[in-house]
Formats: sequence, C-alpha cells, structure tokens
Amino acid sequence: MEILYQNVVANFEWQQIIMWLIGGLLIFLAIKKDMEPSLLLPMGFGAIIINLPGVVPMVDGLLKEEGPLHTLFNAGIANELFPLILFIGIGAMIDFGPLLSNPKLLIFGAAAQFGIFFTLCMASFFGFELKDAASIGIIGAADGPTSIVVAQRLNSNYVGPIMVAAYSYMALVPIVQPPVIKLLTTKKERLIRMPYEPKQVSKLTKILFPIVITAIVGLVAPESVYLVGFLMFGNLLRECGVLNSLSETAQKVLANLITIFLGITIATKMHYAQFLHPDTLLILGLGLVAFIVDTAGGVLFAKLLNLFLKKKVNPMIGAAGISAFPMSGRTVHKMGLAEDNQNFLLMHSMAVNVSGQIASVIAGGLILSLAM
Repeated sequence: MEILYQNVVANFEWQQIIMWLIGGLLIFLAIKKDMEPSLLLPMGFGAIIINLPGVVPMVDGLLKEEGPLHTLFNAGIANELFPLILFIGIGAMIDFGPLLSNPKLLIFGAAAQFGIFFTLCMASFFGFELKDAASIGIIGAADGPTSIVVAQRLNSNYVGPIMVAAYSYMALVPIVQPPVIKLLTTKKERLIRMPYEPKQVSKLTKILFPIVITAIVGLVAPESVYLVGFLMFGNLLRECGVLNSLSETAQKVLANLITIFLGITIATKMHYAQFLHPDTLLILGLGLVAFIVDTAGGVLFAKLLNLFLKKKVNPMIGAAGISAFPMSGRTVHKMGLAEDNQNFLLMHSMAVNVSGQIASVIAGGLILSLAM
C-alpha cells in the first residue's frame, strides 16, 4: 500500500483526468469515426501513458523528461528525423501525372496557403512571439510533418499543442471543409463539370520533375530544401522504374511505421503541465482559423479565375490546395458526386492536392526564413 501511495496518490493531479479524457476522445475518433486512426490512436494512447501518476515526475515544478518516449522523441522528432523519413513515404505515394498533364493547377496549391500568413499575423496580434506565431500559422497547411519541423526548428514554446492541432485538423478535413466550401459556392458553381482529358506524360518528365523541383526550391527557399528533397526523393523512387520494391516499402512499411512512432511520440508534449494552458485553446482556435482561411483562399481564388476563363473550373477543387493528402482531394471529389453523380472531380482535386503538398513545404521554408 505504501508503494501504491508513493506511485499514485502522491503524484496524482486532477489535471491528469482531463488529459485521460482527451486521450480517450482521440482513441474514440480513431476507432469509432475512423478519423486517421494511424495517427489519432497512438496519440491518444500516448497521452494516457504520459499522464499516468509518476510516469513523468515533477522536480521543483519542472518536468523531468526521461524514459523511453522522451528518448524516442529526442531520437526522431527533436532532430526532425521522423518527419523527413515520413516524407519519403508520402512522396512515394504521390502520382504527379495528373498535375503534370495540367500544370496550371499548381497555382491553386499556392493560393490555398494564404491562411498560414493570415494566422501568423493574428497570432502576433494576440501577443505570441514571432517564433510561436509562425509555428501556429503553419497549422493551416494541414501538414503534420511540416508543422513539426517548423515548430522544432524555431524552438517554439508550444510544440505539443501545435503538433496535436496539425494532425487533428488533418483528420477533421471531411468535417471542416464541406461547410466552408458550401458557404462560398453556389449550387450552380458546384455543378460545374470538369471532364478529365489526360495528356500523355513521358517517363522522362516524371523522373525529371522531382529533381528539378528540388533544385528550384533549394535556390528559392533553401530552408525547405530538405523537406521538399525527401518528398521528391520518395517520388523519384516511385517513378524511376528500377526500385519498385523500395517504393512499395516506403509507401507501406516505412510510412506506417514512422506514423506510429510519430503519433505515440507526440504524446510526450501532451503532459498536463505543458498542455493544459489557456494558450493551448487559443492555439487550437487559431489553427482552425488558419485551416478555414486556407480552404476559403483556394475556393475564392478559383472563383476569381472563373471571371476570366472561358472554360470554367469547379471552385471546389481550390479547397484541395491544402496539404492534407489525400483526404482533401477525396473530400472534394465526394462533394462533387453528391451534387451530381456524374461529376468526377477526383483527378483534378488530387492534382491540386499534390500541388498543395509542394506549396505547403515551400511555405514552411518561407516561414522559417522569416522567423529565424
């Protein structure tokens, strides 16, 4: 009983119960609602572990960060290794063919990053330091690995809430985006059909694309060259044609393994002493604002283009310009089918979605250049 008292009662704080409930909610969303279970389930379970009495002791009011999860954090997130390796797997999943056959869709990926810079300004207005405001803004890209790299590189004071917000909003794409899209579009606009007219893209073009993009980004935004480089290296594995087994490993085994490690390791920043703070709620709110404004920016940009185009585009595809691949592209496609069961927007929305993946990484590099 004495050991039980020392390990549990003496180390118990009521805030731990709140974190258990948050962890349970993440697990519920993962299992019951099937919202990015590979991310939310390990995050939720890790949040419960890290907030058990005595697991992470407090010494003079400060966390004594030690143990396997903190070791894993230092080995994979503190040095940005896990996000970079994950980008290899994401790159191997991406088919740039639809985008290369219609390159003008690249511009939608850029337009959907407006919310990042808008939220940076808002966070600064609320009194956050520039390094924290910049890290909060990048949540709007709905790109977990980029959010981790930016927050870590800038040594943000709110790494935990930023990580949780970025990955949570990735999972909530099917819930958050449709109302925003419907609010900004008319029924007539949502019914615009965009027949897919694929153009033949040569193998050489597909091989050169990741190499050229990496070189250009390295010259324009050197802070993001490793993020883009690892993403494009994964795509090169896919397109080169001589490393199919490595490409399949990167897409499945590697990506899944790193995702599990990321999810449970992020929980080290979900200890109640760090997480339960008024600023956390504000960060979650600002992250939602960034996500909504990014979605709105893509849609409104498409509507603006339609004023000058003879062949109109369905403005819903602009919303796919955020980086949540492939959730956003699929969401837009499903919305198109809901309006007209013969309106197939999948290839267009996926092309915009992969352009958003590139644009968000470049935006992360620009944010780093601005805030460092």
